[in-house]
Amino acid sequence: MSDLPAKAPRWAIWLPLALFLGFVALVIVGLYRPADRNVASALVGKSMPQFDLPAALPGRPGLDSKVLANGKPHLVNVFASWCIPCRVEAPQLGALAKAGVPIEGISVRDTTENLQGFLQTNGDPFQRIGADDDGKVQLALGSSGVPETYVVDGKGTIVYQHIGEIRPEHLGLLLEKLKEAGQ
Repeated sequence: MSDLPAKAPRWAIWLPLALFLGFVALVIVGLYRPADRNVASALVGKSMPQFDLPAALPGRPGLDSKVLANGKPHLVNVFASWCIPCRVEAPQLGALAKAGVPIEGISVRDTTENLQGFLQTNGDPFQRIGADDDGKVQLALGSSGVPETYVVDGKGTIVYQHIGEIRPEHLGLLLEKLKEAGQ
């Protein structure tokens, strides 16, 4: 009897090359057909969750979900003073407010002083700002972070959710969604 190992089949020498080529093919397919990165909101088409947030700033009204069912469409922006993308979207929110869009704010885990500084630096497009100090309303909205913006029709139904900061190229879409919400 011999102590020599058995000879491997001839195809075994090509196995590493075949596995490598299979991996390269998967990478190429992934580059040409990337996964859909859009997150579908479970709340679109449903009523805004019920809430009554206290005022985030002295002398300003807080935000009650009943205000969002007053017959007119609204933009509801979930933001925070410590949020860098919120600073990026501030000029676009200002432009929407100047165009007559009613914008309501939900300030998440913020302090009065920081919020005042944020609004002085970046502008204040909000009609009302509710203080969501514990993040419960943010969670009820299914919000994964800040900023997020919701288009709410006059009956208080969420018709569109925008995840991330609003950029200049998003203004047309938001205005279109607001127009549809007002019909």
